[in-house]
Amino acid sequence: MNYAQNLAAAQETVAEVERAGGRALPIAGDVASEADVLAMFDAVQAQFGRLDALVNNAGSKGAVDTLTLGLAKELGPRGVRVNAVRPGLIDTEIHASGGKPERAAQLGAATPLGRPGSADEVAETIVWLLSDAASYVAGALLDVSGGR
Repeated sequence: MNYAQNLAAAQETVAEVERAGGRALPIAGDVASEADVLAMFDAVQAQFGRLDALVNNAGSKGAVDTLTLGLAKELGPRGVRVNAVRPGLIDTEIHASGGKPERAAQLGAATPLGRPGSADEVAETIVWLLSDAASYVAGALLDVSGGR
């Protein structure tokens, strides 16, 4: 579980993963920094021995898409499935921290589903991608965007 700044939120997510029976590790790093990304992979290998799946989930979508497709091709032969989750209007604290706590609700009303998404809906998508039910899914760019 990579995070840029909010260790408390990352630890909360790790705790949820563990409550659900999974294993996770909070790792600080900037995905725009090659050194940080390499350190993340090293930390995963040290803690878990290997990487089985990777889900990219970040705001800079073009770069994440390119990274996902490249890594899927590179790591697929090693048995690692790489996919991206592309959240749309998700009701999180990021809107309030930007000074517009109502932003997600206001803009979400204009989506085909008529509401913003929730962090839980994004998490459920990630859980599915990491499950055996998605065992043949690799290089996917999955929009969780309410049809927007």
